[in-house]
Amino acid sequence: MSRTVFPLLQYRDPRAAIDFLEHAFGFEAAAVDEGPDGRVGHAELRVGDGMVMLSASDPDGPYGDHAGQGWCYVAVADADTHHDRAVAAGAEVVASLTDTPYGSRDYSARDPEGNLWSFGTYVPD
Repeated sequence: MSRTVFPLLQYRDPRAAIDFLEHAFGFEAAAVDEGPDGRVGHAELRVGDGMVMLSASDPDGPYGDHAGQGWCYVAVADADTHHDRAVAAGAEVVASLTDTPYGSRDYSARDPEGNLWSFGTYVPD
């Protein structure tokens, strides 16, 4: 079965968000579509076999301004190395590396616009 759930995040500065997500968390921009005004209307960023989509926030648009209100979990092979990369890129770690009772090694960080990202070795079925 193909993937069916795709987190969607809004950013006030989507170009800066794309740059941060690539450098801090290891994402790769797969598509970045601009509107006629040059603003990012839609972007897709891949990591492993997962993807998130993002767009510019628009307080006057149909969805309003939801920047900084998302939370995503990303499974990683090596949480310690991933954590160190994020810290070096300036990510705000809000939950330190820890070993969980269910066998995962996790940490959580905020991106510059306040969205929460959790990374760990647990892979949901």
